[in-house]
Amino acid sequence: MRLTIEGVSKEYRGGVRALDDFSLDVESGILGLLGPNGAGKSTLMRIISTVTRPSRGCVRWEGVDIAREPDTVRAVLGYLPQDFGIYPHLNAVEFLDYLAAAKGIAARQARARIDALLELLNLTEVRKRPLGGYSGGMRQRVGIAQALLNDPRLLIVDEPTAGLDPEERVRFRNLLTDLAADRVVILSTHIVSDVEASAGHIALIAGGRRLFHDRPEALMQVVVGRVWEWTVTADQVAEVRRHHLVSGTLRRIEGVQLRIVADQPPAAEARAAVPTLEDAYLLYVTRARNGA
Repeated sequence: MRLTIEGVSKEYRGGVRALDDFSLDVESGILGLLGPNGAGKSTLMRIISTVTRPSRGCVRWEGVDIAREPDTVRAVLGYLPQDFGIYPHLNAVEFLDYLAAAKGIAARQARARIDALLELLNLTEVRKRPLGGYSGGMRQRVGIAQALLNDPRLLIVDEPTAGLDPEERVRFRNLLTDLAADRVVILSTHIVSDVEASAGHIALIAGGRRLFHDRPEALMQVVVGRVWEWTVTADQVAEVRRHHLVSGTLRRIEGVQLRIVADQPPAAEARAAVPTLEDAYLLYVTRARNGA
């Protein structure tokens, strides 16, 4: 299975450019599309899901241009948008029944599929409860259930863990990992820990442009030997931030411990630290923001 994005740009009225010559090859497994809010992630997801069309460039699923033949990808697509909505007075079975009918799934096949998905997503016991009474995590599980109704080969989830508590976030990431064995999964998020825990490949996006695409280990290499820990007083923090890229802070009895990404130690007392994916991500995004 292969999804190919070739030189895709998207411009809106007033000259606003959400995507700028974006290209990417995606194969089976989980791709983490990582970028800050407003980077163009949701626009790209809507183009891949055929909700909107690119201004330039094309997206191909198994070699077929999906703008010209959208049914080719729609038949194998599962999509959980960032603004996924529910009908609060319907229960999970009624809601999924309605969506299965909209997708053209036969009633008998749909009921068996719904039962299996509710079991998979640990929603069987609340299947008859109105969705309006569900927690945020439960609603997200219903969202992934609707995306999986047609057993998609291409699964797109846009900011799926926003608003979830830590336990629900871990459960959701584990579910995506289980689902990724025989399909293409695109996880679009601004939360580094989501892709760090589950993605086999990472693509960084900022300002509508691709900054990086490779395995997480390759991204980490960018900051090897360039991350430092430096403990300063609380009233020094603002000044340090003006001159250095600070990727983390931790308050301790002796002061505030800062993580700083820099080619050289920021002070004689600073010590080398083990780099993280977030250090590398912040370095790339900061460079892009500064035009570097």
